[in-house]
Amino acid sequence: MRNDLPAVVLKPGREKPVRQRHPWVFSGAVDRIEATAEDGGLVRVCDGRGGYLATGTLNRRSQIVVRLLTWDADEALDTAFWRRRLAQAIAGRARLAADPSSDAYRLVNAEADGLPGLVVDRYGEWLVIQCLTLGIARRRDEIVPLLAALLAPAGIYARDDADVRLKEGLPLDSGPAWGQSPPDRVEIVEHGHRFLVDIKLGHKTGFYLDQRENRARIVPYCPGAEVLNAFAYTGGFGVYAGRAGARSVVNVDTSAHTLALAGENLALNGCPQQELVVGDVFQMLRLYREAGRAFDLVVLDPPKFATSQAQVLDASRGYKDVNLLAMQLLRPGGTLVTFSCSGLVSADLFQKIVFGASLDARREVQILEHLAQGPDHPVLLTFPESAYLKGFICRVAA
Repeated sequence: MRNDLPAVVLKPGREKPVRQRHPWVFSGAVDRIEATAEDGGLVRVCDGRGGYLATGTLNRRSQIVVRLLTWDADEALDTAFWRRRLAQAIAGRARLAADPSSDAYRLVNAEADGLPGLVVDRYGEWLVIQCLTLGIARRRDEIVPLLAALLAPAGIYARDDADVRLKEGLPLDSGPAWGQSPPDRVEIVEHGHRFLVDIKLGHKTGFYLDQRENRARIVPYCPGAEVLNAFAYTGGFGVYAGRAGARSVVNVDTSAHTLALAGENLALNGCPQQELVVGDVFQMLRLYREAGRAFDLVVLDPPKFATSQAQVLDASRGYKDVNLLAMQLLRPGGTLVTFSCSGLVSADLFQKIVFGASLDARREVQILEHLAQGPDHPVLLTFPESAYLKGFICRVAA
């Protein structure tokens, strides 16, 4: 029994989520925290009568006061624990590691792999690590050598520059954490497609690895199609569409920098003829509509529109607007591939949003396929929040 750790005592009746192995304890559920408890340190979570529930790391500055690591009172949270959890996560990606057609995927998916706040992505011979919570940040110097020993990468690069760290009271920083420093462009392969990735400055850890399987899912809809790839980033969906035989592809993004890298990726895959348009997606889609331009396939892969509950309503309006515009640009029988990566927008709500857009567009829309994050981004059943990416492939009739 972990009586040696300071206690976080829950209010009466607030222990159910912890007993059901949800890995977060919110501030509103806490009755008191023992004075000796240190932010970033280990604490035992107890019910109102003092009974042990779980062990985790504390951060009074965060709305999520405790991130739970184990429900076993006798499990030591020592170096062997971290090695065991990392090895388990890595073993869960063994099938991906054995696939010679892809060498980039997520190795550790935070809470879903029993390691709250820790993200580790593989890009070829390089690893990128993100420590997004105080508890994990305090243990980075312990975790990094374990990753090096388990995987023998060329180097490990830290991308501790995600804004979510600010909510944890952590600074934003990035740089080499172990081994060699990666080049400015790291080349990876994904389902046989080649990509240059900026793991130092690119969005997230450099590439949207969670869309790997979805990029492959659009291939049957691409031959002979005129494609609009909105929120194109570094051209992932555009490369797949071009390689699959699309007649033309227009890639639209607000960032000239990322579109320049998209151009490099298109050339690398033998499809440099695609159009690269720097501009606001909402404005560009309106301009295309006014010009009477039409497409056979539209891909909408926007960034996260909602980062808090207060933003969900505005996010819903944004998703409806962009889906409405896309439907108005599609020829009869065209294909809409649409996504939301906002975890606060549920799959049910997102479907209702797309439904509302179809009514306003006066188009009959059928869902052909439901899309989600890839298997390297597993969803823990006790943590439904880990299911954040949702999407549809739709047929848009007349």
